[in-house]
Amino acid sequence: MPKASDIKKNAAVEHNGKVFIVRDIERSVPQGRAGGSLYRMRMYDVVTGGKIDETFKDSDMLNFADLSRRPAMFSYIDGDEYVFMDNEDYTPYNLNKESIAEEALFICEDTMGLSVIIVDGVAVGVDLPPSVELVITETDPSIKGGSATARTKPAILSTGLTVQVPEHISTGDKIKVNTEERKFMGRAEK
Repeated sequence: MPKASDIKKNAAVEHNGKVFIVRDIERSVPQGRAGGSLYRMRMYDVVTGGKIDETFKDSDMLNFADLSRRPAMFSYIDGDEYVFMDNEDYTPYNLNKESIAEEALFICEDTMGLSVIIVDGVAVGVDLPPSVELVITETDPSIKGGSATARTKPAILSTGLTVQVPEHISTGDKIKVNTEERKFMGRAEK
């Protein structure tokens, strides 16, 4: 059984007899308290999709839920659902747009390295690769002589995500984006 301090984002944990996916973790160290850190976790119920916020001491013990990750690729959007296809046995996994709203900003037809998170045989979320390649659909015109380390400007990507890019990058360029930090990493390989 892991301690609360060992839990990472997108982990599945059992809490109060239900299974939750941990979406966000904030660590705080209260002043004047003997003892350790507090971990405030935003968790989503895998069955109902309900959101709860819980705070745990770093020494609190939690149970990991039975969770597996299947390599998959994005297939298409069907109404309010994103449909992913298992890379090995072609099983389709439907995920509600709201439950993966954050991850959807990094997903397009070309996104490689995705995994669908399965809990008790039900698809509950998506794990993103460390970086993705996306096309810039809108940004200010590029400035000749703008260096890679100079000032930045906002760029809207094909998925709707906005990131800061160097001034020499222009509309139509394909760039690499860090999925954890939501930051520009460089131009994509041609």
